[in-house]
Amino acid sequence: MSVGQTIKHKTQELKGRITEGIGRTTRNRRLRREGRTDRVSGSLKRAGDKAKDAFRR
Repeated sequence: MSVGQTIKHKTQELKGRITEGIGRTTRNRRLRREGRTDRVSGSLKRAGDKAKDAFRR
């Protein structure tokens, strides 16, 4: 995939980790849930990109 997409997915994953951590610290369930969703979504997108690249070779 393109470098821009890779950076976008990594930043989404990082944002999710940060949001989830803030949610844990403040005991805010909504923030934890949103952070977990962003983190998992970003990592799944990265895995999909890796699979696409593997099949292109």
